Amino acid sequence: MNRAILPVASMLAIQIMISLCVLALGVMMPAVAADLAIDPKLVGVFTAIIYAVAAGLALAAAEPIVRLGAVRVCQFALLMAAIGLALNALAMVATTVIAVLFIGMAQGPINPAAAHVLAQRVPRQWFGIVFSLKQSGTPIGFGLAGLLFPFLLAHFGWRGASLIAAAMALVAIVVVEVLRSRIDVVVTASRPATPIWRSVGFVLAHPQLRVLGWSAFIYVVAQHTFTFYLVTYLYQHCGLSIARAGVLLAISQFAGTAVRLMSGAIGDRIPRMLVLGWTGIGMTAGCLAIGLIGAGTPFWLIALVVLGYGSVVSSWNGTSQAEFVHLSPPGEAAAMAAVQTALAFSGAVFGPPLFALIASAVSYRAAYWTVAACVLAAAVWQLVTARGMRAATAPSSPPR
Repeated sequence: MNRAILPVASMLAIQIMISLCVLALGVMMPAVAADLAIDPKLVGVFTAIIYAVAAGLALAAAEPIVRLGAVRVCQFALLMAAIGLALNALAMVATTVIAVLFIGMAQGPINPAAAHVLAQRVPRQWFGIVFSLKQSGTPIGFGLAGLLFPFLLAHFGWRGASLIAAAMALVAIVVVEVLRSRIDVVVTASRPATPIWRSVGFVLAHPQLRVLGWSAFIYVVAQHTFTFYLVTYLYQHCGLSIARAGVLLAISQFAGTAVRLMSGAIGDRIPRMLVLGWTGIGMTAGCLAIGLIGAGTPFWLIALVVLGYGSVVSSWNGTSQAEFVHLSPPGEAAAMAAVQTALAFSGAVFGPPLFALIASAVSYRAAYWTVAACVLAAAVWQLVTARGMRAATAPSSPPR
């Protein structure tokens, strides 16, 4: 495990940097929208574009990761983030839209690249905790973005803040280059390429990976409808101030980081499919509870529901990735992680707009309860699959 410390720390740092860049535009959007005379609600559209591009790039990254090395692909992602933020600083609507595309390109390859490195550097018995630790870079990066960019906006304006963040991504490229020989695994440039669609077909045909993949799609819907709509929901529906709602969201993200690590550690001791199934049961209860709170609900109870649901809805991704890599054919961890990432990011593309449609046409309660029903179906599917796996591997009774 000692030889894995630097690769794990490096992949975590890269995940934090990319996540910070992904959320940068969202944090700066009020200032950007005011200067460019656009609707700040476009951040929802921009987010969907980011994850749509990221889903495609995740699939496309599998072959370059094997041929060029995971670190080279991570450097490409950091460069895309730097270019996107620099384009945003040009202060034109067209360049901001193009910046969103580049940031999506930065988001896509990170999970497959990290899986390629960690699968070959980390003992299998540590997969759950290590992949959960790496995935904790997302809420940490989001939290840092929420702390850093308001400060940069106040001192340098949004254009200056964009350029500073772009410079940080470029510095990260240089640091990673210095460490590349100690992080990267063997590059097999002469290896025949495996078409990514063959990997997609393998996942969809595999009884466990198919369940994990579609469940990741549903779980991301729950995660992103919580993250992107909670502040608005608590402000409009429950009467909380934006500041109070924002604090609850931030605390729930940090709590989710702790629960994510616990989930990964538990998944190294008992079947991960079982952990994910029961996580889904907890998510279902939390989603139903969110739909029940309202303007008359005491603040302490709102806080309890938000923290409980927020901590569990952010806890599953590392465990899911670890199981994907565990079930991958030898040498195909990057391809399997690419498929899992593409399915998960697709949930981020389709879920929030459909949630908004139901909330507008019916009610927030109906939207949250629809999500809860979908999560419950995915959770039960995983629990039934986990039970079938245990029955299949159980030793047969000795003959009498």
